Amino acid sequence: MNDILPKEVRAGLEEARKRDLKRRSRLRVMAGDDVYPILRFWDSGFALDADQVEHLRGLVDIYDGARHLYQSLIIASDFENGELICTMKRSTMAHDTVPLDYVREEDAPRGYLPRV
Repeated sequence: MNDILPKEVRAGLEEARKRDLKRRSRLRVMAGDDVYPILRFWDSGFALDADQVEHLRGLVDIYDGARHLYQSLIIASDFENGELICTMKRSTMAHDTVPLDYVREEDAPRGYLPRV
């Protein structure tokens, strides 16, 4: 169907599709000081708007709004249908607390009261 539409109409439809994906997605990727909205996200990668970023590799952080979700290592990025497809080698969940290096006892006190 897109073959019979004029080039300008196809470009307008593609722009509207990208704008809709950006609006619906709260996911963002942060590479250094640069922040890019994620159009699509799956287990082994994600898609960015190719008009905003030309190439992306290395260690990045993925956020859902203000919440830090993952720290990921991007090993490859390819262009496909106006999107930059980023492939992740690893994706580690971000935690809001530091992991313990010891076993916490079940009956251990949660805190101490000060002496008076």
